[in-house]
Formats: sequence, C-alpha cells, structure tokens
Amino acid sequence: MAMAMIIRNAASRRAVTPVSGDFGGLRSMSSWWKSVEPAPKDPILGVTEAFLADPSPEKVNVGVGAYRDDNGKPVVLECVREAERRLAGSTFMEYLPMGGSVKMVDQTLKLAYGDDSEFIKDKRIAAIQTLSGTGACRLFADFQKRFCPGSQIYIPVPTWSNHHNIWRDAQVPQKTYHYYHPETKGLDFSALMDDVKNAPEGSFFLLHACAHNPTGVDPTEEQWREISQLFKAKSHFAFFDMAYQGFASGDPARDAKSIRIFLDDGHHIGISQSYAKNMGLYGQRVGCLSVLCEDATQAVAVKSQLQQLARPMYSNPPLHGAQLVSTILEDPELKSLWLKEVKVMADRIITMRTTLRESLEKLGSPLSWEHVTKQIGMFCYSGLTPEQVDRLTSEYHIYMTRNGRISMAGVTTGNVGYLANAIHEVTKSS
Repeated sequence: MAMAMIIRNAASRRAVTPVSGDFGGLRSMSSWWKSVEPAPKDPILGVTEAFLADPSPEKVNVGVGAYRDDNGKPVVLECVREAERRLAGSTFMEYLPMGGSVKMVDQTLKLAYGDDSEFIKDKRIAAIQTLSGTGACRLFADFQKRFCPGSQIYIPVPTWSNHHNIWRDAQVPQKTYHYYHPETKGLDFSALMDDVKNAPEGSFFLLHACAHNPTGVDPTEEQWREISQLFKAKSHFAFFDMAYQGFASGDPARDAKSIRIFLDDGHHIGISQSYAKNMGLYGQRVGCLSVLCEDATQAVAVKSQLQQLARPMYSNPPLHGAQLVSTILEDPELKSLWLKEVKVMADRIITMRTTLRESLEKLGSPLSWEHVTKQIGMFCYSGLTPEQVDRLTSEYHIYMTRNGRISMAGVTTGNVGYLANAIHEVTKSS
C-alpha cells in the first residue's frame, strides 16, 4: 500500500514538473525541436530529385554517380549474380565480428597492396571491413582525431563534397591544396607541389588514388613519383581514397599504381577501398579501411583501436555484400569474369568520352574539348559554368551538378548527340 502511494506521488510530480530548455524559462514537451531548421539539400542527390520530378520525355540525367549501361539502365554484374546463386540458402545470418569478414578483407588487401605483398605476408597491415568508402574515410578521420589530436587534413580543391563533411564531423581541422587548373582543365601540378612543400612537416593529405572525383584528372606516373618523393622529404602521411579501382582504366593493378609507388618509396599509408563502383555493389555498402604499420605488433594495436571506433557507430558491418566480394575474389573463374566485366564498364565510359568530344567538334564548337578524353573515370569536369548548367537544365532538361561535373555513366549512344548539341548551344558564345 505504501509502495503504491509512493509510485502515484512520483508519477504526479513528473506530470507537473515543467521542462527547462536551453534558452532559459519553461517550455512544453512539444517545443523540443522547434529550433531545428531543414538541412540544405545534398548538391549531388538533389540533382536526381529534380530529374525525377521533370515530366519531359527528353530529360537526361548526367549527375548520377552510378554506372548505367548503354540503355541508361542499372547493371548487376553476372559475377555478382553467380555469387548470389552460390550463396543462396548456404550460410547463416549471424553477426560478423567488429572487424568484419576476414576473407573479404584479405582479398581486398591483395587488390590494393598486390597479391605477393610483403606487407600482407608480414602482417603489417591493420585492416577492417567498413560501410563502403564513406565509412572507411569516416573511421580513419576519427582515428586521426583520437590519436593525432593536433593534426589537420589537407584536401584537394575540388574534391568529392562528402570528404569535407566527413572530416568536419570528426572534428579534424581542414586545409586545402591546389589540384585542378581551370584554364587547362588539367592538373595544377606546380601549385600542388608548392602546397605539399609548404605544409608543416608530418601533415596528413587526402589523395585520390585514381579517377579523381569530380575532375577525372589524375597525375601521370612520373608526377606520382615526384609527389611521393616530396611527401617522403616532408614526412607527410598519405591517405588514399580508392573508390574506382578497375573502373578507371579497366585494369585494377594499373589503377593502384599511385599506391604501389608510395609503398615502394617506403611510406606508411592509409587506404579507403570500396566495391560500390567496380562491382556495382552500391547498396551493399562493402568497403575496407587499411593502415600500413611498422610491424605486426603495431598492426594488431591499430586494428583493435579501429574496431573500438566502429563499435559505438554501427557495432559490426553487414554480411551479404562481404560474402559476395569474397566469393568472387576467392574463385579464379568468378574473379576472371569480374575482371572482364569491369573492363567492359570502363571501356564503355572511355568510348562515350570519345564520342562526346567528337560530336562537339563536328558541331564546330569554338572551344577545345580535348580534356574530355584526357580525363578518366566516371566523371568529366566539363568546364561548364553554373549559369551554363542552369541553361542546360531549364532549356534542355539536362541535369548535372552546377560545378559542371558530367557523369559519363549517364551518357549513352542514344543521348550523346542531344547532349553534345545542348552543350554546344550554351557554350558557343563563350
């Protein structure tokens, strides 16, 4: 009886106790989120939203960052379908450990570091499965903040817009370095080297391993060697985001050349890898974060800390996509099929670059479009101004981000002529 009275009294007090807000005074429970404003739309995802809302039958979306076939349709690779058939009903759905699938991670390291890598054999690489490339970058940013709390990250101008969000939310101060040269529509190599040279010794740099997003501009092999040597002289740390291995040139080893150069020069690097683009596993969120360490003992310690960072974020990574990757890469037949299919994707993109350039030149464009075929990977940094992009959208129903980034995956045999004509019309008076 006495206990029931205590409970009733406590409940009564809770019912009449007002909530004190952060702004002083009292407020009702309904006012908790009154100060929350709508977040700005993502500049990339917003393009697709606008495209979908457009009723025009002529509309073209060259803003999407996902591969499309020559009919503009999404693709599931045959190697992935076969891996799904083999896995169907054959495995349990238990949790993966915090570090993810050991099989998937082992195969992923071979792609980046090489099948016969001494670092893999010596167990010097701390690596865990992540939520695709975004998750790998975010985990590394948090790792950097925790264990190098006074450090900054140097990010290229421009870069994938989410890079800034990732290191910002990890509370790592950001600086930028020169990368793209607007006049040449190529690499601003001398300015890049000056920024690397002038950065404080031991700085962190974010590098795109291949198929730079959004510009499609990569250093040459010789330029990568010079960058590596300067990094070594300055004791800088290189963190590579490799979202397009195999997808850029059609050859995974060639696309990892920048990483191999840094490894040959004795750098201890970090790498973010993803299977979104090169296996079409966008929604499966399969990725890997690796950090090359001094020795096996250090690698064990670093891996344990990466797992501890992952634990409160998402506990452990998803299972199915990792199983698909390991099934494909462990089987010689399926891996061979994947290599053929990723080359088909890369070759289609390269062909569309050539066709778009030739179409613009046949129209008599007064501008040079050489950069369209010099750049590589999914994206072409067209050189179009925001105003020209707006005209493409309003007059021709062509959608892309306002920085002029064209997703070459959205260009097809059926729409390349229409796209070229529209670009010609909005640029011919430039």
